[in-house]
Amino acid sequence: MSGRVLFSMWRAHLARDSRAGRPGYLGLALCCLFALAAVVECQSRSINVAVLDFGSSPTGARAANAIRQILIQDDKEFAVIDKDLATAAARGSGFQGSLNLTTQEARDIGAAIGCEFYFIGDAQTLRRSPSTGPAYFESFASIFVVSARTGRLIFWERPLERRDTAGAAEQSLVQVLTSGDTRHRYQSEIRRALEDERAQRETAFEKPASLIELMSEDESVDNKDTRPPRPFRRFKPPYPEAAARAEVEAVVDVLVDVDARGEITHLEIARWAGYGLDQSVIDTVKQMHFFPAVRAGVAIPMRVLLRYNFRKPPPEAKAVSP
Repeated sequence: MSGRVLFSMWRAHLARDSRAGRPGYLGLALCCLFALAAVVECQSRSINVAVLDFGSSPTGARAANAIRQILIQDDKEFAVIDKDLATAAARGSGFQGSLNLTTQEARDIGAAIGCEFYFIGDAQTLRRSPSTGPAYFESFASIFVVSARTGRLIFWERPLERRDTAGAAEQSLVQVLTSGDTRHRYQSEIRRALEDERAQRETAFEKPASLIELMSEDESVDNKDTRPPRPFRRFKPPYPEAAARAEVEAVVDVLVDVDARGEITHLEIARWAGYGLDQSVIDTVKQMHFFPAVRAGVAIPMRVLLRYNFRKPPPEAKAVSP
């Protein structure tokens, strides 16, 4: 008997016992059975995961296939959706391979695929010719794990291997991706995200979030009666070393809830980019203080969208010997 059926029975018996003035012992027993059935269903159901190819290069296809293999290896916990079906569904939703998505775009992709989590990324094998030393080959894979339910980027990494030949570099990268440590890391991140989302749903049910108006910085120009929150001073997020190594340029949007006193009560990433850029924005915004939003002369709580554009910093000028 499913948890949903038990839940319906529990509600019916609880209502009948309440009308009769009897203690709800049967209802309580059914409630316990409902909870047990829900746990069993959750444990027995496979987690649907999709892995899209990491770009159009042969390295991207091999890297993605390596991850598909480790997710289904001797484990019924994860069910990997057919590659061709997932790819067609993602393209049908408008996905063109971007690793800089809004949470809404990410949810749309997940809904089209019909999964709970999906992997996207970029993998290549490149020849490097340093100014000093011999040339070498570098194989890397930028790997993003996304929650289809929330659209959030739950995990990212960029393993990189360097070898004397292209074949050796790519083979070394595939070995890393098919290792037990990698398999355990990805599965653990997905399990953790599931638990976090379950806890957030329970919290939202017990304590619904208060409604708060959203206004972007651009909208304030057209709305003369309302002024959005304004920071006392706007700090510039640092460009992380991980992003510098990958030479990433991206946009990060963050939603910030500011109360009537100008204090931040909540913030969340609305467009993510990985490579440490999202965390750089969060850490920076947490340091900021705001003038509260004002409407008709009265301070009000408001959610504001802040946007940060990250560009590769210019190369440092090298010292010239006299």
